[in-house]
Amino acid sequence: MVPGRRNEDIRFFEEKLGYAFRSPDIFREALTHASYANELGLPLYNERLEYLGDAVLGLCVSEILFVSHPDYAEGELSKARSLLVCESTLALWADSMRLQDLLLLGKGLEREGGRENPSILADAAEAVLGAVFLDGGYDAARAVVGGFLASVRPRSCAENRDPKSRLQELLQSQGKKPPTYHLVRRTGPDHAARFEVELTSPGGGVRAFGSGSSIKAAEFDAAETALAKLCGPKAERHKQ
Repeated sequence: MVPGRRNEDIRFFEEKLGYAFRSPDIFREALTHASYANELGLPLYNERLEYLGDAVLGLCVSEILFVSHPDYAEGELSKARSLLVCESTLALWADSMRLQDLLLLGKGLEREGGRENPSILADAAEAVLGAVFLDGGYDAARAVVGGFLASVRPRSCAENRDPKSRLQELLQSQGKKPPTYHLVRRTGPDHAARFEVELTSPGGGVRAFGSGSSIKAAEFDAAETALAKLCGPKAERHKQ
């Protein structure tokens, strides 16, 4: 990615985040995966910020729930918090923020589809929260977490499993082969791209199309459509 394009993507991300970093270095650290740092011999990568961000997220969510739900008992507060800070929720939020476009990954991990890996996305989301805390303090981090909570819904991690996994499990349970996904087209500028994919299942009689702001989001949408065809309309859909 050319520097000008990356700078524009960073500004776009900060606008959606609701926070502009004063220190570009700490934000870059939050975006740097260990694989990239190892390849270039860099001393810093985002695992320490991920550790801090995990604690920041837990504290901010705990405070917000405590204040907004005075009627909740301790067990209810703990359950609500666990629903909001699980990996799948963080990964979906990161994807909606297009955080994957900014990550600095090693070449091997890049080839393996690291930008679409939910664990890597969730870790990077926590690293960003840690960076916000160090850069702007608790109030800034709390505001960003408040935005995060406003954009996600408290669903259990089990319920929040991605539709691609649910579809594959369903087809396997029926003795059918897993589906394949093919990128049909990409439209729009880099900072607001749209992707369309086609899903097919060899021998499974399933064909569906999906669209989204990333390839993963489009694949999720196609998988949801396929699940609806196989099982009937879903009461809830992932919002991309």
